[in-house]
Amino acid sequence: MKNVVVLGCTGSIGTSTVQVAADLPDRIRLVGLAAGQNAERLFEQTRKFQPEAIAIQDPAKATMLQSALGSGARVHCGPEGLLRLATLPSADIVLIAIVGTAGLAPALAAIRAGKDIAVASKEILVMAGEIVMAEARRAGVRVLAVDSEHSAIFQCLDGRPPASVRKLWLTASGGPFRKTPQAEFSGITVADALKHPSWVMGRKITIDSATLFNKGLEMIEARWLFGLPMSQVDVVVHPQSVVHSMVEFVDGSILAQLSSPDMCLPIQYALTYPERVASSRVRTDFTRIGALTFEAPDPERFPALNLARRAGETGGTLPAVLNAANEMAVQGFCEGRLGFGEIAAAVARVMGEHDVVREPTLDQILEADAWARRAAGLG
Repeated sequence: MKNVVVLGCTGSIGTSTVQVAADLPDRIRLVGLAAGQNAERLFEQTRKFQPEAIAIQDPAKATMLQSALGSGARVHCGPEGLLRLATLPSADIVLIAIVGTAGLAPALAAIRAGKDIAVASKEILVMAGEIVMAEARRAGVRVLAVDSEHSAIFQCLDGRPPASVRKLWLTASGGPFRKTPQAEFSGITVADALKHPSWVMGRKITIDSATLFNKGLEMIEARWLFGLPMSQVDVVVHPQSVVHSMVEFVDGSILAQLSSPDMCLPIQYALTYPERVASSRVRTDFTRIGALTFEAPDPERFPALNLARRAGETGGTLPAVLNAANEMAVQGFCEGRLGFGEIAAAVARVMGEHDVVREPTLDQILEADAWARRAAGLG
């Protein structure tokens, strides 16, 4: 039995995590649940799973929930509430699925409290990968991947050392505009960008998948998760989204992890690791899939990958600036103040204006994040 805290329990990943817990009641116990603003769904989850403690961002909603639940669960609120749940004494593992920078402090708090963490929030490793992984090594805890791509690499590596690896291959569906001519990018709407061909995800990550910024951020994450330089991390477009990623070893062998796309699989693996537990949720029929194809991404139409590689190679505060500038540019696109094709250009401009701090402290990383949001001029 694993005692699990879920930060971001009402979002896409959080909801899938709750489904996994419902599938495996003898294996997973939800001891803490934290939501942003969705008090109704948090209340439903709390009534069903009876966690020890819950948290929500708004103090007024926390008061309402405590009144409705009585003594059934302790209710916390705000950033302090996330820290309380991240360090809950009974927790074995904390799954962090909070969009944005709000997951960074709870991740570090959980690590320092001796908890394994399962990472679904890209910002944690993109912004502060070196700090987070160093803290985890000192505390002797695991940082487990929840993204399907990083979970695939983790499964293929199976404990093999970095010296045995030639290259990590992250697969990308290519998004909804894989074949769209660049000249037509100016006419792309938010509704168009939200039509992902393979996955059902949240708004921000779906748009990031359309620009391939999502894959760029995953490259930086992989660099820290698996202890390899950016030069050994690459991307290949795989429209079927069945091969979730691959590891090419120094002898030329390549191992891949394959399955029909379903986020419950990597979530379950992270929560039950090192065991594999039976589940009937995912079934893969290769006769129906028919063919698996691969192609190189187009850097002219999708400059996000080169921007991310540059940020990852430069290091310091530049990955935090890349991430923050992209968040602001996506917001600008969603609000109609930027065209789809202008998202990458806005990020490139902010990166070009930034004075990189090498080997930054956590405070300097957060300062760079705040600076990038102001510099983007889109907030």
